[in-house]
Amino acid sequence: MTDLEPALLSETREGVLLLTLNRPHARNAISPEMACRLSDAFTAFAEDSALRVCILTGAGDRAFCSGGDLALTLPLMTGARKPETRWDHRVLEDPEVMNRSALRNFQLNKPIIAAINGACLAGGMETVLATDIRIAASHATFGLPEAKRALIPFAGSLVRLPRQVPYCVAMEMLLVGDSLDADSARLAGLVNYVLPLEEVLPRAWDIARKIAANGPVAVSEIKKTVLASSGRTLEEGYALEDQAKQRVMVTCDAREGPRAFMEKRRPVYEGM
Repeated sequence: MTDLEPALLSETREGVLLLTLNRPHARNAISPEMACRLSDAFTAFAEDSALRVCILTGAGDRAFCSGGDLALTLPLMTGARKPETRWDHRVLEDPEVMNRSALRNFQLNKPIIAAINGACLAGGMETVLATDIRIAASHATFGLPEAKRALIPFAGSLVRLPRQVPYCVAMEMLLVGDSLDADSARLAGLVNYVLPLEEVLPRAWDIARKIAANGPVAVSEIKKTVLASSGRTLEEGYALEDQAKQRVMVTCDAREGPRAFMEKRRPVYEGM
């Protein structure tokens, strides 16, 4: 990578958006530029009806993302470094940039697949906790070491992690700060698959294409309802499920899917 290359690369194919964290020389640490570009990319993805699934990965083979850049982002946010670039100023002037870049407090009803190509730490892991399906390279590691530096994870992990793994696993990761290897992360339920590095991105594309071929309204309502029902009573959850059913069953796609099955052909979904 040269200084002229953006900190985030974007590619679209077959209704799938591929976002690549592009600071391999810095273990893909989150710089102010990367945070701003991620925030914009997720916003655009949410608004583009032609894009149905996102894959998030990192450049190189060492790290998916090592967290916030300790030389650029963290000092900027603590006031130890004055803003120098337009990215710096935007991070300070728009508090939602950091939230959106980590998919925190930002409603996104489209699936995101994490293709984890290496170390996944701190802010990098926090972003992964906002994804829906996760494929990890066999050498990947997962950790939230903030407490070791007298900091706390503040991009969603204190809320998300205990909902995704057993309480005692979450608390050990948060309080001790040590990392899990890929196999341990899978056993804890943090990732779906552990594969050799060269198979990670192809598997992510395979899953993304399958999801993109499904009914987009149904996919959106599934994710929306699962997230909205978290922490609610069964009765409240069922009410949300009923609302989702009502929205889905009146769509043209809900008629096209069964019809295509009966006619033994591939369905053509229009998202309505």
